[in-house]
Amino acid sequence: MNGDWLIRGRDGRLTVYLPSGDAVLCRAERGPAGSWDAPRTVGGTQKLHPGVAVGQGADGYAHLAAWRPTVPGESGLVHSTHFRPRLAPLDWIPIGHPDKKGDRTGPPAVAVDSAGRAYVFVRNRGGGVSLRNQKMKGGWGPWQNLEGHDVEGELAAVTGESGMVEVYASVPGGIMHWRQEEHGKTPVRTEGVDVAVRPGTLRALSTSAEHTTLFFTDTSGDLCAWRPGEKPVTLIAAAGPGPVSAVRCEIEGHDCTVLAQRSSSGRVAFAAYPTEQESAGAWWAESGPQLPADAAVSLALDEHGEVVAASLSPSTGKLLLTRRKDEPGLALEAWREI
Repeated sequence: MNGDWLIRGRDGRLTVYLPSGDAVLCRAERGPAGSWDAPRTVGGTQKLHPGVAVGQGADGYAHLAAWRPTVPGESGLVHSTHFRPRLAPLDWIPIGHPDKKGDRTGPPAVAVDSAGRAYVFVRNRGGGVSLRNQKMKGGWGPWQNLEGHDVEGELAAVTGESGMVEVYASVPGGIMHWRQEEHGKTPVRTEGVDVAVRPGTLRALSTSAEHTTLFFTDTSGDLCAWRPGEKPVTLIAAAGPGPVSAVRCEIEGHDCTVLAQRSSSGRVAFAAYPTEQESAGAWWAESGPQLPADAAVSLALDEHGEVVAASLSPSTGKLLLTRRKDEPGLALEAWREI
């Protein structure tokens, strides 16, 4: 899954999106901090390729994008909207291929602007980034080539506090960045940064009215933070090989960024620091049981604005959840299976 697959819906209930063979499942809380519904299939009976992207708008609606097989040797992208956790997501609708036709070109990424329009980004055949987005009055605009070159791994799409959409991409020896300059306009490429980045480790978060922050692991194994216009900052040694999940929340009256990652030991590692103050430092603290190597972690805020974390192992299907306790610091409840 690319993006936050654990989200809080419009009604305050949590939802998780889970890969399952050639489909995506969703599960929702029956009530805040309560029991959970049984899994249901997203988008009807269409078969999907692995690698679904999730994005969420300020309205609480979730938007999903995925590749599906079309004719032998070719694929096309599809999109679904999920309005409320306990409602069924809409059926998948085709949105085409960045090169008109062909096989998969790379994993998609989704962001949602302040007007609730989905922006689906994907690498194209030329190695750059293409975009297709919803129009204000319904339907979809044409595919647009944002250019770029040699894009590797998953893109990281994010919506800033301004409601404008950005996307980051790793390339050999650096990171590329595109940003909307006006609402509803096509994102344009801005100045990137030369850095030795590991593909597949990008995760972006809106961190202030002016900035989004990109977290990534460099080739030496350090977790770094970068805000366009500034220099990358080394935050902490990465706990494990995959991307981090990140969320902003208030801890004891302070605006903090919380990070989570499956550690090399197999447990989930957490770290927190004052938002955009990487110089304050961060330290990992591990929690929960050992997880399989394919386990992923996602963070969200519950109806009270408190941190919730979920871990999922596709190989076992086991989904675990924990919440922050009503105690100082980042104390967590015992993990429980849902």
